[in-house]
Amino acid sequence: MSKSVLITGGSGLLGKELTNALLKKDYIVSHLSRSKGNTPGVKTFLWNVPKGEIDANCLNGVDTIVHLAGAGIADERWTVKRKKEIIDSRTQSIGLLYRLMRQKPNQVKTVISASGIGYYSDRGDEILAEDATPAHDFMGKCCVAWEKAVDSGKDFGVRIVKYRTGVVLTKDGGALPKLALPVKLAVGSPLGSGRQWVSWIHHHDVLNMYLDGIANQSISGVYNMAAPCPVTNATLTAAVARQLKRPLWAPKVPAFLIKTLFGEMATVVLGSTRTSAQKIEDTGFKFTYPDIAAALKEIYG
Repeated sequence: MSKSVLITGGSGLLGKELTNALLKKDYIVSHLSRSKGNTPGVKTFLWNVPKGEIDANCLNGVDTIVHLAGAGIADERWTVKRKKEIIDSRTQSIGLLYRLMRQKPNQVKTVISASGIGYYSDRGDEILAEDATPAHDFMGKCCVAWEKAVDSGKDFGVRIVKYRTGVVLTKDGGALPKLALPVKLAVGSPLGSGRQWVSWIHHHDVLNMYLDGIANQSISGVYNMAAPCPVTNATLTAAVARQLKRPLWAPKVPAFLIKTLFGEMATVVLGSTRTSAQKIEDTGFKFTYPDIAAALKEIYG
């Protein structure tokens, strides 16, 4: 009998990739969404998180929940209202699912959730394993609340996996197209000092880590979802320029200008987060793209 996976945030970039990969492996896949979907072979159940509304049928036959739902971290300036939306979209959504699990008999055995390396935030050159203390800025507090909400599922005795995701490299969205555009126009340059560490990961490795988390019952707890070889912002920018065969001549973008433009959200690009991949590698997971040159070659090749 095929396993059944329910995905929140299934209409996002990762959600779509994961859905297609699971379908190819003969999983039964369903989505929880604010609107009806049109993905072939996938049933979409409706929910309204702010109103606390959810289709109770979404849990029928489901043994694994993958929680990807959440408002975009860098989509809008961090006002007080936006910060609340970012946190609530992550915590209230999984809370709504857990409330339903308390009310309705179900066979959920595993909950796998995204989290972020924002948990550590700006830590300079410190190498950050999963037992490092969280930051006390907005991103740190957001990730702590996110993971705490997911961990409340331990009351059900389910296996819980949390992936603290780094900068996902794909040309279809996220940070890389924003970094590559000025490089393509021959006006690319490092941001701020350029010395800040970027913990990155190829989107194929993200997908494979989720598939491994679903299939490998021995995996539980929290893992850094980033390649074993983080690079500085300057190194990443130079690697993109080499791959795109573009010169780098423009001066570095001053940190004060980035802070002026983006306010508190500037920490997303100016913060230095250097994570360790040792824990996930110790489970036997093998990165397909462990170094930045190979990752960019596949993406742009």
